[in-house]
This record gives sequence, C-alpha cells and structure tokens, in this order.
Amino acid sequence: MSTSTPEQRAQRAFAEVFAARPDVLVQAPGRVNLIGEHTDYNDGFVLPCAINFRTVIAAGRRADRLVRVYSADMGDALDEFSLDEPIRPAPDRDWPNYVRGMVAELQAAGYVLSGADLVIAGDVPQGAGLSSSAALEVAVGQAFKALGCFDLDGPGLARLAQRAENDFVGCRCGIMDQMVSACGQVGHAMLLDCRSLAITPVPLPDHLAVLILHSKVRRGLVDSAYNLRRQQCEAAARHFGVEALRDVSLAQLEAERAGLDETVWRRARHIVTENARTLRAAEALAAGDVGQLSLLMAESHASMRDDFEITVPAIDSLVEIVAEVLGEQGGVRMTGGGFGGCVVALVPVGLVDATVQRVAERYRSPEGLLATPFVCQPSAGAGPSAELLLS
Repeated sequence: MSTSTPEQRAQRAFAEVFAARPDVLVQAPGRVNLIGEHTDYNDGFVLPCAINFRTVIAAGRRADRLVRVYSADMGDALDEFSLDEPIRPAPDRDWPNYVRGMVAELQAAGYVLSGADLVIAGDVPQGAGLSSSAALEVAVGQAFKALGCFDLDGPGLARLAQRAENDFVGCRCGIMDQMVSACGQVGHAMLLDCRSLAITPVPLPDHLAVLILHSKVRRGLVDSAYNLRRQQCEAAARHFGVEALRDVSLAQLEAERAGLDETVWRRARHIVTENARTLRAAEALAAGDVGQLSLLMAESHASMRDDFEITVPAIDSLVEIVAEVLGEQGGVRMTGGGFGGCVVALVPVGLVDATVQRVAERYRSPEGLLATPFVCQPSAGAGPSAELLLS
C-alpha cells in the first residue's frame, strides 16, 4: 500500500495526466457521527466531527469550457463533460456523478464556472459510512471556489452539495455530512440543528480518543433501505400533521401508537428519542461526563438495532466487544447510515491499544476479515490544503 499522502498522489497524477502543475490544491474531510443517526433529514440534531481523513483535489484552470476529471485512486479513464451542455449522469461509473452533480448544482445556483482539470485523491475509506461522498462533493465545490469562480461560505457550499447527492446521485441524505465536511473545527464536535443550521462547537476532552473501527461489512446507501427509512419517517410526520418528526414529542408518539403502523411507529420512536439523546450527549461531552455519554451511546445503538433496524449482526458483535473493554469509561455505537460500515468509540487514550487488541482477537466480518482501526482527530472543514508542493 502506498505511504504517500492524498496531496502527493493528486499532484503527481495531475502532472502525469495533464502534463502541467495545478493552480490550487484543496481538501474536504470525511466525518464520523458521535450520536444522532437519521435525525438530520428529520430536521433534528446531530453531533458529528470532521476527521483527519480527507478527499483532496488538485485543480487547474482551462481556457475552454471543458471539465476533465481523473481519479488517482481509481486509475480508470478520464471523465469529461462540457459546461455548455446539460450535465447528465456518467454511463457505467458511479464516482464521476458526485463531481457532475456538484458542478450541475453550482451552475443551477447561478455561479459562472470556468473549465477545469481536476485530479482527485483521498484516504476516506469507501463504503464505510464516513462520508467519502460528501467529502468529494464539498471538495469539488471548494476547488471551483479556489479557482476564483465564486465566493460561497461553508453552509452555502454544504447545501449545494446535499442537493447534488439528493437530486443528481439519488440518495436522499440529510445535511449533516456535507455541513461538517464544509464547516468542521479542530478539536471539536459539531452540534448541528439541521433545521436552522445553527452550529454549536462542542470541545472533545483531551483524554478521549475518537476510535473508528471499520467492520469490513460494506454498505451502499443508494441501494440500501436508507430511502425507505426516510419515507417511513415522512409518513409518521404526515400522520401528526407536522413538518418533520423533530416536532413530535415522545408523549405524543406514545398516545398515537394505535393509530400508526407498528413499523412506522418504531421508526418514529427512534428519531424522537435520538434527538433527545443527542442534545443530552452534547451537554455530557461539554461537561466531561463520560459515564452519561457511555449510557447515551449504548441507548442510541440499541434504538438503531431494535426500532430503526439498520444494524447487522456483525456490527452488533463489534459494539459488544468494545463495550466490554470500555465499561462506563467510554462510549460505543454504530455510526453512519447503517447496514454495515463503521463503529465509533470514544475511548480513554490509555485504553486504545487494549481495545484494538481485543477487537483483533474476537471480531471477524462475515467474510472472515479483521476490522480496521482508525484513531482520529477532530479536524478542520474544507479549505486550501497545507501541502501544495509546487516548485
């Protein structure tokens, strides 16, 4: 496996493919969600942080109206399209659609773009629930911004990136992934109100590490039951005559149980209780109350497993193994859209090695694979890369 950074790979590939040096180098991070799952598209609350795994784009201006895109990690053919023609999905390949979709949304929003050559490289694990897609969308927007095509703040960039994924790619995700990729802060989680888009930075205690464990159970939101879960939540909101489940209390939900389909009711119960847990978790994190945080993360996982039904047996097993090591000294839960992907744990720094070792001894994916651990730092959102190595 290459030990080069995404910045190095992007610049090297740009020189090889386009026989030139890029004008700008930008990055956008992946994210991990500490708590608050599927609450974002219900206008609720989430508590993610940007992580130090990112998508990097080396970009150069063109004199014409073409956009040419190369993935240094995929190594397949260039994707090429014109800014003067309707932008349609790429045939037979998925990754170009995140680029095409973002460019289409920028143009639809009235921004005048120039032609560009783009090379993409990254180290956000694919299909793991760490928002590699959002990082790519935000990075594309950041690249055109850095080329001088427009000026747009982080929340505005995030909203366009969400539209690209919703309308062009076809995954009806909420705003969380794109917002934290665009607006993350070093050393902090982000309590995000997904209705108002108000951001409250929440510092992570220095003695806790963010440990992500990739289960090696691959997931794909577009092809999974993600969109079905959203439809069920919308059905529950319509039943109560509200804009979103954020507006429903647990007392209301309990009172109306007989009037709702049982599955829809359980989906709604997860959202209502998860919103409350997320607000309490932000308070506990800010106060350094790890015992309370441990309880809330455990309750979140149980709710995802039993009410929202988005975990799988391998993920449940991985969570149990980590929880046995941590007890009340840290918290652990599945993170991401579900059906595989990653587990996130807040682990005392002194217990990281023991936790990783226990997982290596006791966990295997359904295919017999070991989990991959990532010890992460809460990181900054999208912006110019610090590794523009042009000479």
